[in-house]
Amino acid sequence: MSEIITVGLDLAKNVFQVHGADGAGRAVLRKKLRRDQVLAFFGDLPPCIVAMEACGGAHFWGREIGKLGHEVRLIPPAYVKPFVKRQKNDAADAEAICEAAMRPTMRFVPVKSEETQGAAMVFRIRELLIRQRTQAINALRGHLGEFGQIAPQGTANAARLIAIVEGPDSGLPVDAIAALKVLVAALTHLEAEIGKLDAEIFRRAKENEVARRLMTVPGIGPLIATALAVLAPPPETFRKGRDFAAWLGLTPRQHSTGGKQRLGATTRMGERSLRRLLIIGANSVIIKRHGHAAARPGTWLGGMLMRKPPMLVRVALANKMARIVWALMARGGVYQSPAAAA
Repeated sequence: MSEIITVGLDLAKNVFQVHGADGAGRAVLRKKLRRDQVLAFFGDLPPCIVAMEACGGAHFWGREIGKLGHEVRLIPPAYVKPFVKRQKNDAADAEAICEAAMRPTMRFVPVKSEETQGAAMVFRIRELLIRQRTQAINALRGHLGEFGQIAPQGTANAARLIAIVEGPDSGLPVDAIAALKVLVAALTHLEAEIGKLDAEIFRRAKENEVARRLMTVPGIGPLIATALAVLAPPPETFRKGRDFAAWLGLTPRQHSTGGKQRLGATTRMGERSLRRLLIIGANSVIIKRHGHAAARPGTWLGGMLMRKPPMLVRVALANKMARIVWALMARGGVYQSPAAAA
């Protein structure tokens, strides 16, 4: 058997598929492995390139296989799909992963450490609790609407809904009050847990040197700064700020041909949470534009607000903020407004 240079590993819960290729790309190994056989198999294999699709469990396997002396490469699933030949099965997927890993222009995902994954978990859990809080508020508003009790939308008005349920003269049926109090208790618990996570995020923002520097950018507070410091890949992963903005999905989608540039909506690729947070941060700058020097008449943002639709300006500003973030993370320093820099 020829020497194995590249291995494509198709991950699963229990049954893994391995595809090995030599230096010329010829298949020299096809094998199925049970979960408890994976590390023993790669422990007996000479050091080589092991490629996997980037997913939730890929970072764990990347760390473990990397400890055995192999070079681990994680590939975004969208970049593997074009290499799948006709039929979709585990063997074809492993072969496609192996072939994609050998491409000289392929882009890879850095393997995350346990500390990085643990630090990112607070944001994932916070997002989940916020979605559950929104569901509880919407359910509470909808049920109260059945009895003619109306309150404006928004999290800030949840207290009015709770006051209606707990009020002695609400006029609600006794059975309905007992059921609605279950929603009120769940909503109160969610608010308390979200508050604890917010306090933890603010604490991390004060302790993290990168987050403190990012908070000097207008529109970036403790939450966004900490999320960028934890969830964003290392700045050296990207050649320039535009590449980072493109990874976030804040650049237009291209469908150009024949020398004609055709740009569409944003790609919405990359890290969804960071993209959403940057757009929210850009929106805060626009809402408070009268207090920001960067939004005064005659500035880039001031001109954009006069010429372009509001949502387009928000995304454009988020794109600019992403480039500034990459520059600060890659080169150090703090943000200086164009007027101050001049």
